[in-house]
Amino acid sequence: MAHNKSSDDPLEIKIIVALLRDVQTSCSDVYSSRSCRLDTEKVKSRFEREGLSFLTKTLPRLAKALDRALTGETQIDAISLRLAPQRNSQLPMLMGELFNSCFTTDGVVLLTPCINSIIGLRNVLYCFYKYKLPYNKNEENEVISQFKKTESDIATYSSVFTKLAQGYESARELRLNKPDARVPNPKLFETIIGSDMEGSLPDEGAEQVRCQGLGELYSPRTFDDVVRRARCVLSNIFSKFDCHDILPRHGPGAVSTKEKLWDKYHWSCVPERITRQYPLDAYFYASLGAVCDKLGEIKSLPDHELSARVILVPKDSRGPRLISCEPLAFQWIQQGLHRAIVDWLESHPLTRWNIHFTDQQPNRLGALLGSKYGRYSTLDLKEASDRVSMGLVRLLFPEHLVKVLEASRTLTTELPGGEILALDKFAPMGSALCFPILATTIWAILSAGAPDAETRDGLLVYGDDVIVPTAYAENAIKLLESFGLLVNRDKSCTKGSFRESCGMDAFKGINVTPVRIKTVWASSRRPDIYSAYIDYSNQYYARCYFNTYNVIVQALHSIYGAIPDMDMGLPCPSLAEVPEAYRPKRRRVNKHLQRCEVHVWTVRSRTIKREIDGWSMLLRSFAEGGSSPSLFSTNDSPCRCGVEWEYNTPSFSVREYTRRGETELVKVWAAGPKPLDLVNTSWR
Repeated sequence: MAHNKSSDDPLEIKIIVALLRDVQTSCSDVYSSRSCRLDTEKVKSRFEREGLSFLTKTLPRLAKALDRALTGETQIDAISLRLAPQRNSQLPMLMGELFNSCFTTDGVVLLTPCINSIIGLRNVLYCFYKYKLPYNKNEENEVISQFKKTESDIATYSSVFTKLAQGYESARELRLNKPDARVPNPKLFETIIGSDMEGSLPDEGAEQVRCQGLGELYSPRTFDDVVRRARCVLSNIFSKFDCHDILPRHGPGAVSTKEKLWDKYHWSCVPERITRQYPLDAYFYASLGAVCDKLGEIKSLPDHELSARVILVPKDSRGPRLISCEPLAFQWIQQGLHRAIVDWLESHPLTRWNIHFTDQQPNRLGALLGSKYGRYSTLDLKEASDRVSMGLVRLLFPEHLVKVLEASRTLTTELPGGEILALDKFAPMGSALCFPILATTIWAILSAGAPDAETRDGLLVYGDDVIVPTAYAENAIKLLESFGLLVNRDKSCTKGSFRESCGMDAFKGINVTPVRIKTVWASSRRPDIYSAYIDYSNQYYARCYFNTYNVIVQALHSIYGAIPDMDMGLPCPSLAEVPEAYRPKRRRVNKHLQRCEVHVWTVRSRTIKREIDGWSMLLRSFAEGGSSPSLFSTNDSPCRCGVEWEYNTPSFSVREYTRRGETELVKVWAAGPKPLDLVNTSWR
C-alpha cells in the first residue's frame, strides 16, 4: 500500500474523492475517468462553499430521492434538490453517467438498471449521512418542540382508548355474570367514544368515522373486531405469564435521580406505586437478613412520586436524539420486566417466529426477499416509541400485565429547561419497557387485522421495523394509523424493487447497503475513533474500494503508527491488509506463557473500584453476577427469579464498575493463535 503525500484537504473530502475513484473503477463501463475527474472538482468546489453540510445534508437528500425513485413511487428531479440538471434531463449532472445507467431522462427507474451504479451512488451519497456532528441550540429546541407536539397529538387517542378499554372490561364482566347477555359491537363502540367523535356516528353501512382530526378509523364493526382479536391473542399469549417472576437489575445508562454507578444499590426513594406490585422486601433487598438489618432505613425511605428526565445525545447530521432517563427504582423493575417479557415472547409459539428483539437477521432476510420477489414490503414507523399511548396499552394488553406496566412507568418527565411534562405515552425512548411493548403492540394490531393465517405468518416485527406481505401493506398502514401510530411513508417500501429494514438495503435481491461513517474524525488519539475507522476501512476493503481503504489507513498510520492486520490473528482492532513495513515491529517471547507477543494498540473499558456495604454487594451479585439463585430460596416466595446456579462461569467482581461509553486506548502485549515470525524484529 503506497502512502501519498498528505494534502490540505480534510479527511472527509479525501474519503469522498477516493470513493469516486473506486466507483469509477467498479463502474468503468458506464462511468468514465473524465467524468470522475469533473465530479471530483465539483465536489471539492461545493465543499469549499458549503462545508460539511454538503456531505451531510445535500448529498443525503439526493440519496433519499434516489431510493424513492427506485421504488417507482417518485421521479428524480435535480432542480427540486437544488442541483444542476443535465441538458434536456431531470437527472443531476453530478455523477450523471451513473444516474443515466439507472434512470430515464424523466427520472423514472429503468427496467434493468445497473446494480453496480446503484451501489456506487449510495456509497457516495450516504457516506456522511449519519455523521454525529455537534448540534446547536436551534436543533435542540426543535427536537424538544416535536416531543411536546407528539405528546399533545396522542392525548386524544389515549383518552379515547382508555374509555374504550373500560367499556370492554364492563362488557366482559357482564358476560361473566350473565353468560346469556350480548353487547352489540358497534353499539358498544358508539356508547364509549361517541362523545369524542366528530358529529354523530354513521350507520352500519357508512364507510369510515373520524376521530377529532387525528386520522381515519375503520368502520366501527371492523375496528371493534380488530380490538377484540388483538385483546384475545395477547390474553392468550400472556395468560400464563407471571409478572412477578422477574430478576430486577439496573441498566447501564444514567438515571434521572443522578446516582453514580456504585450508588445504584442504595435506595433513596421507592414510590408506593411500585411497592404495591413489587414489595420492598422481595424485590429491592438481597434477603430477609438485609431487610432486618436495614429496617430503620426502610421505614424512613421516602415513597413520593419520581419524574424521568430528558437528555439530548448526538444522533447524526440531522440533529440530536431525545432520551428519557428513568428514576433509579423504576429502572430497576423495568429491566427485570424487560428481560422476562422478551424471553417469554421469543419462546412463545405464537410470537417466536414473528417478534424479534435480539436478532435482526429475519427482518434483513425479509427485506432481501421482498426486493427480489416483491411479495413482502417494509414499513418504518415515525416517532414510534412516543406514539404508543398508555390508553392503547390499557386497551390491548391483559389486565394483570397492565397493572405492573402502569406501576413501573413514570408519569412525568423533566425537559432540559426544567419544565415538567405529563406523559400520555406509555414510555419514551430510554425506558427498558419501551421496545418490547412497542413491538408487541404493532404485531398484535397487524395480526388481528390480517385477513388470513398466511398473512399473519408473513409478519415480522423488530421494534419499529416491520415486514408485511405486500398485498396487506396499504391496509396495514391504515390500521396502524387508526391506533395513533404514524407510518413514515418516505422510508416505507411497498412498491418497486427496493426494500430497507434493520440496516439491510436491498434492490432486486442484492444487498446495496452503503458504508455509513458515523464517528467524527479527529487528529488526536481517541479509542472510539481508532476502532471505528479501522472498522470503516475494513468494510471498504470488503467492497474492493481500495482507494478509500488506503486513504483511511494512511490517516490512521499518521496518528497511531503501526497497526496489525487480521492475518496476525491478534485480539485487538486489526486492518484487513497491511504491508510488512507498516506492521508493529516490537515483538517478544513471553517466557512465562511460552508464546510470541506483539506490542499493539487495543481498546478496553475503564474500570472503577468502589466499596459499598455488604448487603448491597450481595444484591448486585444476585442481579448482575449471572450465577445466583433466586433472591429468596423458599418455593413460596413472592419473587421466584428462576435463576439456577451455574458453574465454570467467569468471575464477577462486585467492587468493579465499568462506565458505558468510556474506553481507553492502551498499548499491550498481545498474542494470537498463529505462531509469529520473529526474524528481523526488534526485541524488548
